Amino acid sequence: MQAYNKVSEAMLEELRAAVGAENVITDLEKLDQYKTDEEYDPRRFRVPEAVVRPANPQEVAAVVKLCNKYMTPVTVRSGGTSLADGAIAVCGGIVLLMERMNKIIEMNTEGMYMVVEAGVRTVDIQKLANEAGYLYAGDPCSAESCLIGGNLATNAGGNKAVRYGVTRNQVYGLEMVTPTGEIVEVGARLKKCSTGYCMEQLVMGSEGTLGIITKATLKLQPLPPYRFDLLAVFDDPMKALDVVPRIMQAGLNPTSMEYMDNSYVRATADFIEFKGAPHYEDGIYVIITVETFTEDELDSKMEQLNDLCEEAGAVDVLEADDRIWAMRRNCQESISLVSKVSLTDDVVVPVDKIATTIKEIMHIGSKYPFPIPVKINAHIGDGNLHIVLCKCDMSDEEWESTVHAFHEEVYAYAYAQGGRLAGEHGIGAKKLNYMEEFTPAGELELMRKIKRAWDPNNILNPGKVFNA
Repeated sequence: MQAYNKVSEAMLEELRAAVGAENVITDLEKLDQYKTDEEYDPRRFRVPEAVVRPANPQEVAAVVKLCNKYMTPVTVRSGGTSLADGAIAVCGGIVLLMERMNKIIEMNTEGMYMVVEAGVRTVDIQKLANEAGYLYAGDPCSAESCLIGGNLATNAGGNKAVRYGVTRNQVYGLEMVTPTGEIVEVGARLKKCSTGYCMEQLVMGSEGTLGIITKATLKLQPLPPYRFDLLAVFDDPMKALDVVPRIMQAGLNPTSMEYMDNSYVRATADFIEFKGAPHYEDGIYVIITVETFTEDELDSKMEQLNDLCEEAGAVDVLEADDRIWAMRRNCQESISLVSKVSLTDDVVVPVDKIATTIKEIMHIGSKYPFPIPVKINAHIGDGNLHIVLCKCDMSDEEWESTVHAFHEEVYAYAYAQGGRLAGEHGIGAKKLNYMEEFTPAGELELMRKIKRAWDPNNILNPGKVFNA
């Protein structure tokens, strides 16, 4: 691993001058709060040497320039909701907090766009758009706590991706600070553009390795006035997954299609204390949302959807109320009821391969001595699977070797189906070695060349995505 310099007292003095002494944190007790994100394995924790809280792009740029001057790495932290160790300072140095840059700069209903700073909560963007009769379509399950900058950096997906696409499909342009400390704007508020490289798309999804996003111009959609959430309950996972192609081929254009295996149904119902959750003991849930601009269209689609679910073998078809969605949104949190240490994966495959992939993952998981069977929830409308492994009382050595063997099989299968390592969580530090192993060599080398050209000192979020 590349050698970096520690944060020196001289550097701290310049940082204090750049952002204000109160925004440079060096107290050990406070630094300890930033040793992890959504990682619960203490062996992966790293306490940063300093935490810095900039207020504007100029201060971000000043911090980045100092990091280059002193050869000290900087890791950007958004809402701390990464599931891939993306916000952990694995190489030491500084953690840069974006929470002070939390202004919604402009809400333009005529042009249907919103301009926001990187530290705005995703849920606040959604609420403001809804209040004006519009929709911001980015909808990660962590919307209540994640920040838009982190959504952009990881190209977050979420529950509405099947209809509206992922975060990069919701963005016109970005303001960013480069790895060498320049403030630049990329992209434009245009419907189409063929003017050079599409730089904003390159930066989104780069997980903070190619630039620090400070501001974004987001697309808004008209908010459909009619909506229905349907819960189809199945007793067989293959029947549940068989409904996906039926719905997609029928042209129903659902907003969401979510899958929860029965272990998640029980765990999430317990977590939110939802007594009387439908088919608690043996149900497999498929949650489907349809939104329309006329009531007649909604009625027609819901009738058709009900028929398709019954034809696929649903044992019950109900309305999915807020409690059902609360269960889906708390899948990750519910794991804490059964294991203090767990690992969440998010393999993605072509939509038509999702049923066979889930079946194969269940088969692979059954071969390994995990204390709790592999748990699966999924955005089944876009091929994104969330696989959860629970450590429970396994020894560290057995856990590491078992997880590695399991992943080798699962990732090899996913790539054979045309899939990839991550659909929305990103690579971070957690999957770096697998990124090196499974990414085609030519593609990986192109990424390395871009990283080296943009970040010659490898200052920005090192130890993430791949070895530069």
